[in-house]
Amino acid sequence: MFSRKLRRPSSPELFKAWERLDEGDVPGALRQLRQAPEPQPLAEVALVVGRAAEAAGFDDLRQAAGALAAQPGTAQALYDFGYACVERGVSYLAIPPLREALRLAPGALSALRELVSAYEDESRHREAADVLVAHEERFAEWPDRYLLVFNAVLAGDLELARRHHALLPAPDDDMWLPARDRQNRVLRRAECAEHASTLDRTDVRGWQYVIGGTVLGTLSPYGFGAGMAGRFAFLQDTHDTCLRGLLRLKAVLEAAEVRPRSVSLLPDRGSRILGLAAAQILDLPAEPFDAARQDTVVIAYDLNETAGADQGPEIIGQLFDRVPGQVLHEHASCWTDTPAVTPDSVTLLHQSVVAPWGAGLRQSADGGVEPGEPDERPDEEIAAEIVAADPTPDQGDGETPADPVERLTDFVTAVRGTWLRGDRGRVKSSGPVFSPRFL
Repeated sequence: MFSRKLRRPSSPELFKAWERLDEGDVPGALRQLRQAPEPQPLAEVALVVGRAAEAAGFDDLRQAAGALAAQPGTAQALYDFGYACVERGVSYLAIPPLREALRLAPGALSALRELVSAYEDESRHREAADVLVAHEERFAEWPDRYLLVFNAVLAGDLELARRHHALLPAPDDDMWLPARDRQNRVLRRAECAEHASTLDRTDVRGWQYVIGGTVLGTLSPYGFGAGMAGRFAFLQDTHDTCLRGLLRLKAVLEAAEVRPRSVSLLPDRGSRILGLAAAQILDLPAEPFDAARQDTVVIAYDLNETAGADQGPEIIGQLFDRVPGQVLHEHASCWTDTPAVTPDSVTLLHQSVVAPWGAGLRQSADGGVEPGEPDERPDEEIAAEIVAADPTPDQGDGETPADPVERLTDFVTAVRGTWLRGDRGRVKSSGPVFSPRFL
């Protein structure tokens, strides 16, 4: 068992994590481990992780950590520990031991693939692509070359992706056919997007479309120069922003020459409110969601909220495979915890959002800040306020590039031949455009 009587780590960073465990703060210890610079002594990392795993009741990780602490130079112990870390959702801890396992056993494809998986979980796609290129002589076409193309795209290296995609033969196993088709669509979207977008390291709209087929309607007017690149961190949403998003959705549909005949209302309250407003803006009838309905715009405020509503998981499953003419629009999409299905259209990207009808913050009588009360008025009344709101964009801090609606519609016109194609599989990565994460 891992107890306080064990040899304590000598590394100052690891010792801080050990102290957090002495205080019973497992999350704090894991945060300290994430912040520790590489490399760290793997045997000492295993000591700390073993204690944390024991406290959390993760017996598999505890055993793997104990084996690595006892035999830190053994490829199998390194692999087993890395594998357990990936399985328990702490992939950042898996990368150093898996890298070392692969160095000790360079022909071990299991170690290579697990290392690539850990890199992907951490959005370190450049390193994933590089390690696959370094082992090209040993790897299999499926899945390894496929994974090389996948990670090259997410690293923003379309030249590398296209070169290896051209070398990728048809899969022998039909299980890979959906992945092949999805990758084909990604590269076709990239070809179209290049004609209308820079696809550089600040082009969040272009890359959002390439990696997931999502058209991003608006850019955050704050923090662009500080690295947010058009994404929001925390947002207290407004009726004005909701209206602006719906007007941009209307412009997107017109530019794409998509003509829905109805608005479909999802069951969670935020989606119902926004859907009722959308029906007025688009001049379409509003109807409860029906998975088989064609030529409709499905309106979600936040798909993660939809997933947590009554019948939410069932509806999310039904949205995975599109029906003809169906467009899935999400107003506020979390880019650090992406929804289980990828929307076709999004108003904005956020890390944390409070809906206009939620219990947001307000100024107190003494000039401070205090929690507000949720808006419990009828859905129809709030929807009417959205329709009557002011869609004038927030000028922000002046660092975000101008983004008139014409720039959005020009982009949609260029890519409309590849929009609304294929399934809506989840995209966990934020792609080549890096933004700071605060949550």
